[in-house]
Amino acid sequence: DRLPLVAKERLPSPGMGTTFTIVAGWAWIAIALVLLARGIGAGSAPGSVARTVSGGVILIAAMAICGLVGFSLERAAYKPLRKAPRLNVLITAIGVSLLLQNSGQLPWMFGTRPQGMPALLPNQILATFGQGDGVKLQLIDVVGAGTAVVLMILLDFLVFRTKLGRAMRAVSFNDRNASLMGIPVDQVISFTFVLGASLAAAAGFLFGQKYSGLNQTAAPIWVLLGLKAFVAAVVGGIGNIRGAMLGGLLIGSAEMFAKRYQSPAIADIYVFVILILVLLFKPTGLLGTPTQEKV
Repeated sequence: DRLPLVAKERLPSPGMGTTFTIVAGWAWIAIALVLLARGIGAGSAPGSVARTVSGGVILIAAMAICGLVGFSLERAAYKPLRKAPRLNVLITAIGVSLLLQNSGQLPWMFGTRPQGMPALLPNQILATFGQGDGVKLQLIDVVGAGTAVVLMILLDFLVFRTKLGRAMRAVSFNDRNASLMGIPVDQVISFTFVLGASLAAAAGFLFGQKYSGLNQTAAPIWVLLGLKAFVAAVVGGIGNIRGAMLGGLLIGSAEMFAKRYQSPAIADIYVFVILILVLLFKPTGLLGTPTQEKV
């Protein structure tokens, strides 16, 4: 019984005052980044260097703001449920999702009308493949894919090549044993929430640059995108980062094939057919490994 107490005394969890201090400082940094981006891009033409630099700063600011939201939600909603049954956590996750969707419709947030995303990254046709109305390779596609690949490489390096990533994997396997080994479980879980929210912000920014017309926050399209992300993780293998990337590429390619050569109305059918086939023939996912429980 001594070991958990020793680990807890050596690595204390930050109190409410420390949490408020972190949130306040974090918020001021995010505001400063937004003001910096506005100052850089003010009066610049689309496609200019200043507008592109402003877009990069906005990307960092979006990741910082969403990371702050993820940290605050974890501290307020999920940390008190650390020892609660999983059903409670699931219900809380649904409630938090509805809270965020409907809060975004408030007049002082985004409102209930669709919004237009300004073009912050350069967008021009680099090449056209095929004759006639062929497939056009645009610069925004290259920038978006390149940014996504860089973020995925950094995530893979963090999880599998750093001590923090080793701690994240240990906590995901067994949080009690991780705490006995001196790992600050609360801090690791908070960082995981921040990391996931930041990557979601990057994905949202790149999506907004590709498709400038954005629906209101409670629109079904956002729920469908989140569902497809979950499908990608299941297809690739739950808990496998590289498998999630492979699953995303697979269902994305199938969806684009259906939209291009058949009908956009049936594109989602391809996604869920792939999910059903994978669950039937390889329930652990393409790169997932079956877990063995010893009795």
